Amino acid sequence: MTQKIGIGLLGLGTVGTGVANILNSPEGRHPLVASINIVRIAVRDLQRPRLVNIDQSIITNDPYEVVKDPNVEVVVEAMGGLEPARSLIMLAIASGKSIVTANKAVVARYGKEIAEAANASGVYVLIEAAVGGGIPIIEPIKQSLGGNRIQKVTGIINGTTNYILTQMTKRGTKYQDVLKEAQELGYAESDPSADVDGHDAADKIAILSGLAFGGAIDRESIPTKGISTLESKDIIYANKLGYEIKLLAIAENLSESATKDSSAYLALRVEPSLIPKEHPLSGVNGVNNAILIEGDPIGQVMFYGPGAGAGPTASAVVADILNVAGIKLMQQRGEKSLDPLLSAFSWRNCFLANPREMPQKNYVRLITADTPGVIGSVGNLFGKNDVSIESIVQLDSNKTGAEIIVITHEVSKGQIIDSLEEIEKLTEVIQIAAHFSCL
Repeated sequence: MTQKIGIGLLGLGTVGTGVANILNSPEGRHPLVASINIVRIAVRDLQRPRLVNIDQSIITNDPYEVVKDPNVEVVVEAMGGLEPARSLIMLAIASGKSIVTANKAVVARYGKEIAEAANASGVYVLIEAAVGGGIPIIEPIKQSLGGNRIQKVTGIINGTTNYILTQMTKRGTKYQDVLKEAQELGYAESDPSADVDGHDAADKIAILSGLAFGGAIDRESIPTKGISTLESKDIIYANKLGYEIKLLAIAENLSESATKDSSAYLALRVEPSLIPKEHPLSGVNGVNNAILIEGDPIGQVMFYGPGAGAGPTASAVVADILNVAGIKLMQQRGEKSLDPLLSAFSWRNCFLANPREMPQKNYVRLITADTPGVIGSVGNLFGKNDVSIESIVQLDSNKTGAEIIVITHEVSKGQIIDSLEEIEKLTEVIQIAAHFSCL
């Protein structure tokens, strides 16, 4: 008779409660669910009412009690934040316990340290719920797509910003009004900066890039721009030109010889971007997430679904728990080695490109005096910096000036920056009102 696998749960909030509810009702699920037993739970407030039927004797407000409990074999970290989550994860690993976590902030910043400690201790750290909520993406990159040379990862990976942009597009509502609505509906936090300023998406693309390209990513070096300065008119103009605007997280391998070079030279960025309406990511709306992966030989494959919420995230956490539980049951039968596809091994160095060298198409909106020759002057300065223009149109004009929209072909970001610095000095140019990337 196999022994049940003891789980220690750190946190009983939205995600932790969802996990507990799944594990408490194994009927109709994979048989492995019945082999898992929650033996200890840590919470912040012992008096808070719970939305799950739990034996009160296993609840504590000391998370270190959970990690140190000899009956806990797998620690499920659902607390969030950097500390004490990181310290508890490291202590659990040092104690020979595998980790399941949804904490993208910890993984994005300390993933290399955690992975090295886990490999040294012969345990697993599984992170399926850290990116994309209920979308299976981490294990497919590590396993199903392992035979591919990944060339590019493009994601809509923050549900809050996607909801805001969807409503701005559909209803023409201003950013601040939709943000307030999102907060009232629970889609946005009272302090929404992590979402709307792009930091949450940057955490997630750091994790995905590390797995897709095989090495640790310097999270703090990822150029990040959010949606808080986006104006409704940019969405309207983009729509007229055949585009949607989404907050994209993009990672691209720029290595000239990705097949031979042991290192990867990557362009990473998070920023609002124009997407052609025929592109598969353009129809991803509401709080949904999607990740498009381009590789050789698979071509393009897209993962789509709910990017947040108790049910989707708990589903991903339990999937990881089942992976570890299956291994634990094998170990009870004497099999001890780490599964190289489930464990966190890096296999090359990854370097981030200088932002000026990153290639991208561009959308630029200029407010100019409504005078003859202004479009020619702007076009000449772009040409001086070898920036090829796909289209340049005047979409609106009034007594205060004209709105000129420029779409460029793909050039380096440095060429665009240099061009805009010169264009801004033109006497006819009142303001560079917006600058976003395009797919």
